[in-house]
Amino acid sequence: MKNDKQIFLPGMGKQLDFLQKEFRGKPETILVVGSASEAPALLLSEIFQINVNLIVEDYESLLNSKFMISGSVNINSAMMGFESTDFADSTFDLIYAQASISLMNRNKIIKELKRILKPNGFLCVGEITSRSKEIPQFVKDIFDSSNLLPLFVDDTNKYYSERGFKIIAEEDLSDSLREYYSASSTLLKETKYGLSEDEKKYYKKLINKISHESNAFLKLGGEKHIGFKTLLLQKG
Repeated sequence: MKNDKQIFLPGMGKQLDFLQKEFRGKPETILVVGSASEAPALLLSEIFQINVNLIVEDYESLLNSKFMISGSVNINSAMMGFESTDFADSTFDLIYAQASISLMNRNKIIKELKRILKPNGFLCVGEITSRSKEIPQFVKDIFDSSNLLPLFVDDTNKYYSERGFKIIAEEDLSDSLREYYSASSTLLKETKYGLSEDEKKYYKKLINKISHESNAFLKLGGEKHIGFKTLLLQKG
């Protein structure tokens, strides 16, 4: 199953393709972490024929999630802090996070995800990465505006190994970012024409953010410094 046209996140459908290729288990419990992750949650439910839990961090994302999955009885969405969930220890066989935990509080998030993973459970994570150790100011501004603290790409394996995870597989999906930002730019232009003046005011911050990031990546050389890597990890 190819998922490029169904998932609109950094990495597009390639992270889920990677998971399907590398993961051999049959999970009974799955958690998807992150806003705008309804598509991977629905696809994972379809692939493994089970219910899937989805968590987002803010109320607006929860409303969007409820709207996007309306009609589906297989996805349970809820609002929780990623570093402090309501789940019991050792709840999930598989946790899936696509471009959602490369944040300033990543250390606390990873500690929490490890807590709620079952022994020998799996974490499939897609990380926004820094492709250079010295990044220009305009790239720093992008990271700061999104509360991101990307790992240097060569340090990702070490980071997770030091936290008790075994690296099962990895893949650099940085090439997918051009597709993502190109699609973002196109969607932004199409969407702006359909918004009322009140809606444009309401979404002004988000519109400006997407526009700035797309322009920086596509026209200012951001792709030299911003990458995306996915890993399949097993809890030790």
